[in-house]
Amino acid sequence: MNVFITFFILTISIPISATTYNVLDFGAKGDGITLDTEAVQKAIDACTSQGGGKVVIPSGKTVLVGTIYLKDFVTLHIENGAVLLGSPNYQDYTTDTHKNTYKNEPHMDRCLIFARNAKSFSIEGYGTIDGNGFPRNFAKAKGGRPMLMRFLNSEDIRLKDITLINPASWTSAWLYCHEIVVDGIKIISRVNHNGDGLDFDGCTNVRVSNSSFDTSDDSICLQTSKPDKPCKDIVITNCVFTSKWAGMRIGLASRGDFESVTVSNCTFHDIQDSGFKIQMNEGGEMKNMLFSNIVMKNVPRPIFMTFCQQRAGVDAPQEVLPMKAMHGFIFNNMIADNRELDKNAAIFITGMPNHYISNIQLNNIQFTVSGGGTKEDANKTDLKEYTLETLGNWWPEFKKVGTLPASGIYARHVDGLVITNFSLQTITKDDRPPIVYKDVLHVRQQNIFLNKKEISNSISK
Repeated sequence: MNVFITFFILTISIPISATTYNVLDFGAKGDGITLDTEAVQKAIDACTSQGGGKVVIPSGKTVLVGTIYLKDFVTLHIENGAVLLGSPNYQDYTTDTHKNTYKNEPHMDRCLIFARNAKSFSIEGYGTIDGNGFPRNFAKAKGGRPMLMRFLNSEDIRLKDITLINPASWTSAWLYCHEIVVDGIKIISRVNHNGDGLDFDGCTNVRVSNSSFDTSDDSICLQTSKPDKPCKDIVITNCVFTSKWAGMRIGLASRGDFESVTVSNCTFHDIQDSGFKIQMNEGGEMKNMLFSNIVMKNVPRPIFMTFCQQRAGVDAPQEVLPMKAMHGFIFNNMIADNRELDKNAAIFITGMPNHYISNIQLNNIQFTVSGGGTKEDANKTDLKEYTLETLGNWWPEFKKVGTLPASGIYARHVDGLVITNFSLQTITKDDRPPIVYKDVLHVRQQNIFLNKKEISNSISK
């Protein structure tokens, strides 16, 4: 009997796991009303000070916080049925969380979850991080709109199985980070403006898979706001995108280089701007990208590529930077169904005079459009160039040129374009040619079909 009592006492005195830190044990109430920032931060600090482990937001609890700081070797585990809820008070978000790197947007400098110079940390679990970012809580006129997450100069980061909802601005900004895995997450960011999903700025070795995006701005962005911080070795696969703007944007902020990007086995639907929006503006070089096995529905511009000059970043010099190069893109095995949209649905690729996008392949593409283009549309020759005079102080958007003189593909200022096995179907009559080239050098096209009939020529203007 004495042996049993001794064993029982020893058993109950040992914690379940010396590396698990439940935020309730550090004073969090978890009632969704009391501000629990201090308690959550104490749990994170204790975890990292002991060499790492798991900080737990337990099931059935809503933990309300302002800005918290993730640190080395910490896994923030949000259990199924748990919510980490952002405070509705802008003053609960600190000012030492770096900044938004785009010009004219300091109202998005603050954030809910931040890490700086951290290594080997993660956010996981089947629970939810809710930014509580409704306009009634956050607006530019009310002080600002904090991002949900921002990670700076960090490495070995995992984001897994989590649901991220209701950010007041972007869902996440990853600045100059290395070795990132995002898997099995869901993002819904529709309650406020500029609700980007995953924004990777100057990041390397990035893998995003098995995730879904429903965003009020670009779902995934690749950017380079520093000349010495390239964005390269990026793999995105098995994802579903819907967005008020672009499914995936590469560039715009583009002072550094972009290289080695693959996107595969993804579906895009009900996107208001573009599927792949690829834009080189600020002096970097962009090359070697492959997009394959893609299905799109109701995506006005399945591919929208621009090469021009525009200042995008807050730290970029005021003078525009010289243009380098944009080359090496392959689009393979795509189905795009835009029969429910208007006549302004086409693939649009444009460089600038004497600054070509080069070496592009479009292979095995089935494209359905509504039709409706007129003879006047077909004869249109006054499409504006994406020059500084045309753009002014804003981005190279499609609205700068409007209706295209082609029903399927319009390519301008391109050197080296291969189009094979391209099939275009127009639901109603369209008086525009399916493909139009303007200042396109070294073209090869083969097996081009319009409404199931093979055609052998296109229009050059």
